[in-house]
Amino acid sequence: MTTTMRSVSMVLAAVSLATMASLQASSQQQQPQVQIPQPGVPQIMTLEGKFVRVAYNNEAYAIIGYQIANRTVGDDWIMLDVGLTLMERTPDYRLKREAISLDTPDTTLPLPSIEEYRENEAKLQGLQNRLKVQRDSIDYFPPWTHGVNRLGFFADLGSRAMPWNEAEVTNSRACMGQLYFHIPGGTKHGQYWLNVKFAQSVLRVPFRLFTNDEEKKLGKNYGNIKKQVDNAFKQAAKKK
Repeated sequence: MTTTMRSVSMVLAAVSLATMASLQASSQQQQPQVQIPQPGVPQIMTLEGKFVRVAYNNEAYAIIGYQIANRTVGDDWIMLDVGLTLMERTPDYRLKREAISLDTPDTTLPLPSIEEYRENEAKLQGLQNRLKVQRDSIDYFPPWTHGVNRLGFFADLGSRAMPWNEAEVTNSRACMGQLYFHIPGGTKHGQYWLNVKFAQSVLRVPFRLFTNDEEKKLGKNYGNIKKQVDNAFKQAAKKK
């Protein structure tokens, strides 16, 4: 009787351990994973916050904030908050309008002309007003970057600022501003890429317009963007 009870206990213990292992494995499988998409061009790293993305290579660095885009899915214009700079010892670069494009889930779109922007200015005011209350900071740059230049491809008709067809990007200052793209048929959920062509390379910054479900499941898995940028350039910061 004692031998039988001991055998039963051993079987139950084995079943219990197997069940626990199965539950742990199931839990790990169900844990949502954030997959960084492959850019298809040489890049050192992509860093990700919930609505902030960073991409950089040996030549340049780009950061975008896109919460407004995610809150206005269905609109036929998309606005991105953008910051650019160059890596140390990289010569200054004049970034032209035609060097910027956007890959949507369906096609590739050029940066609109100032004329097209101004024809839709009233519609775009809504996006600008949203930015005042739903803005994620993108003021995270490598340690050699100080100060800000305007990324001035667009300017409202009543603004004192003039729109330009090119912007000067340097390694000592951040170049910051908003970029707009017209999306025929409206934005939709899925994977997007901001493409910026520099002198020697193309930098591709991935961002995804989440569904409500994706935002709930994946949002908490994105890291602190400031810590990621600080860690990425820790050695350069120490040299300073």
